[in-house]
This record gives sequence, C-alpha cells and structure tokens, in this order.
Amino acid sequence: MLVLRPFIRQVVFRAARPHFRVIAAPRYSSTLAEDVRSDSTFRIPLIDFAAYKQATSLAEKRCIADDIVNGFKEVGFVYLTGHVIEPETVDRVFQKSAEFFRLPEDTKARLAWDDPKANRGYVQVGRERVTTSLDAAEIAALRAKAPDTKESMEIGRENHPKFRNKWPQETEAPEFKQTMLHFFQTCHEVHTMVMKSIALGLDLPEDFFDNKIDRQDHNLRLLSYPAIRTSLLLGDGQARAGSHTDYGTLTLLFQDSIGGLEVQNPHTKHYQPASPIPGTIVVNAGDLLARWSNDVFRSTLHRVVAPPAIKINATEGMTPTRQSIAFFCNPNFDAIIESLPSCTSTSNPSKYPPLTTEQYIVGRLAATYS
Repeated sequence: MLVLRPFIRQVVFRAARPHFRVIAAPRYSSTLAEDVRSDSTFRIPLIDFAAYKQATSLAEKRCIADDIVNGFKEVGFVYLTGHVIEPETVDRVFQKSAEFFRLPEDTKARLAWDDPKANRGYVQVGRERVTTSLDAAEIAALRAKAPDTKESMEIGRENHPKFRNKWPQETEAPEFKQTMLHFFQTCHEVHTMVMKSIALGLDLPEDFFDNKIDRQDHNLRLLSYPAIRTSLLLGDGQARAGSHTDYGTLTLLFQDSIGGLEVQNPHTKHYQPASPIPGTIVVNAGDLLARWSNDVFRSTLHRVVAPPAIKINATEGMTPTRQSIAFFCNPNFDAIIESLPSCTSTSNPSKYPPLTTEQYIVGRLAATYS
C-alpha cells in the first residue's frame, strides 16, 4: 500500500485570472488516508506536477507518481498545478466558449448532438441527465423530472475517419475552431504525462499506457450553466448537474471563479466542495481507469450545485452564470480494458470482464441523452 507523505513542497503557479499568485501547500501532520475518513479533515490533494516533468531520475518521478496514485486511491480527485497549460490559453478557451453560447439558439441548434458514437455537437439545456444509473427508462424518468440545467458543446478529435466535428461558421464564431483544436491537443499531452505517472505509481513501465491512448479518442466539453431562479433548483433531485461519475480514464476540469462542484467523500458519503483554486486543473479518475485498476482507484461521485444566489426580491434569488471546461480523457476506442497485472492477485482476482472503451462509453452516452 502506497502511503502519501504530507504535502510540504512549495507550490508556485500562475492564476488563471489574471495575475500571479504564490501559494504554500498546507503542511499536514496526518496522511491523506487518515484525513479523508472524516468530513472535518477531508481534502483533495494539491500536487505540483512540475516536479514530475523536471525530474532527472526515476526515483524523483516515483515520488510524484505516488502522490497522484494515492490521491486517486483515497479520494478519486487531485488538484494539479505545475502543468503545461498556460493561463492565457485557458482564458482564451473560456472567452471563445462564452462567445459560442451567446450565439442565437437557431445557430446552435443547427449543430445539435445526434449520435452517441460520434458524441459531437451542441446539447441544449435539459437534454442531458447525468446519473449513476445504467437503466435507460430510469434515466428518462429522471430527465423528465429533473433535467440538468446546463448546455454544452461536444468536440472530438478532428481526424476521425468516420465522424466530423460540428463547427459554427468562422463568421459566426471567429477563431473558435482553431482555439479548441489547439486546446484539445494540449490537454491530450497533459493526459499522456499524467498516465505515465500513474503507470509508475502502479509498478508498471512508464510507457505502459502510451499505445492505448494515442489515438486521442477524447471529448472536449464546453459547459455553460445559465443564470437560473433558485426556486427552479429546489425540486427533488434538481441540480445544475446531478450526481454522476465520469466514463473514461481521467477528466481534466477547468473551473471559473463561481464554483459549485462538489465531490462525495467516498468514506462518509457526504458531499464536499471542490472550490476553484486559480491556476490548477481538477483531475479525477473515471470509470474505465477504475476498472483498469480493479477498483484500486476510485471513480468518485460528483455533482454541480448552485452557488450562493443573488437576491432579487423577498422570496427569490438568482444563481449566477457559471462556465467550465471539461476534457474527458479516454483510452483508444478499440482498447480492451481488463484488470492490470499489478492490481490483481490470487487473493484479489479481477472484478470485471474485459470490454472495449467503445462498448462502455457509447452504451453510457446512449442512455444519458434524450
């Protein structure tokens, strides 16, 4: 069992909006495994990934790899700083995303999502209902009762032999396509580096995952949560995005300053805020990474709730608009996901039958959307 050391390294990063900040990582007298057993001490570890990239030996890399692996073992989430994505790049993606969602409804509707295999295009407010359920009828009932109050734009790899991205015209959204394709590639590079560290932390060769994730079968999702009256979020099961896990290997999440993301403490089952930390990426393990690791890693439930509302009269408030950008990292769609040799033993056999990435993700997407 790998044991997380207290985070005592100095963490230096640039804020995503718009100035420099220097933050000293907190010093802990207890381990992460101890802290997460209680809601009062629950924390998502903050890890400086620059130390991995700059390491000159395998032992130095292993130090950071152990931190990341333990974060996914105990919480399923980490905050990552010291990554390769410049704040100006993130700012530009947020800007272009906001410009897209301000387009007329008929323009966006022309780009509508229509195929779970393709998983590309615009998803209007209320069409999706994320949940842990695998039953299509149950999901449909949840969607009718309490749809997610968000809209999104789904972008896949540009060079797919069969499926095409749905882009607005350049005159409608200048530089939108160029910005998103550049960001897609940059996020893929981060995914590759983090998966290398995970391989080391699981006692596998550093390049173990390289040929299993190199086709870039990922999904870049731009998310807009419109301002909404608080009374509309008070219904049973209603949220900006319901409790769910993600489907792939990792999710790279970029938050604005509004917040609203909550993570379930896997040990107490209570939800805890994952507040925005400028300059960081929130990274969580997905279902397929959990299956690959034979549940050594946690694919942790999370949701998006309304932040504090702005009062508009004596009985009603208005939650502010929220933006986020999620990069859903996936293995190659034809990759066979079966328990890793370092995660099984005679006393701990594989819990899952082998399946391909496509079988799992397409099945989940088909049930999630109306």
